[in-house]
Amino acid sequence: MLSSEQFDRLKAELEQTFQGQGNAGLPLLLDGGLSWQSMSLSPADMDFVELKAAAARDIALAFGVPPVLIGLPGDSTYSNYREANKALWRQTVLPLAEKILGALAQGLRPFVPGLALSIDLNALPALVEDRMALWDRVAAAPFLSDEEKRAMLGLGEAAA
Repeated sequence: MLSSEQFDRLKAELEQTFQGQGNAGLPLLLDGGLSWQSMSLSPADMDFVELKAAAARDIALAFGVPPVLIGLPGDSTYSNYREANKALWRQTVLPLAEKILGALAQGLRPFVPGLALSIDLNALPALVEDRMALWDRVAAAPFLSDEEKRAMLGLGEAAA
């Protein structure tokens, strides 16, 4: 703890030496166990934070992840998040999974003839709304037979 005399002296020295436009940027040397704590971000620190966010956004876009999904401040409303999640599945995850499953099936076909690996789109929670809309449209089409409807929904032939 500083005595009131020491505090007044330190305060006066800080005002004389470091206040004002002419003294901006001068180094502050503290003795007697004192340490400086910044109460705000400097312009350089603010630039660093902004650069970090921009780098994270660029990395996310490079991997096909919508930036709203990585929690950057800004345009992250619920509807944007939901649409971004659908876009991630449709444009990144499913195409990559199809490539991987296709390559696995191709490699295993000599051992298991006719092997086909696929993704069950009905099991993906992110695409439930899209699948429900497809089911509703197919069910409401009176000009399609039951077999055609099953084929459009990827269900295969009905069991006899």
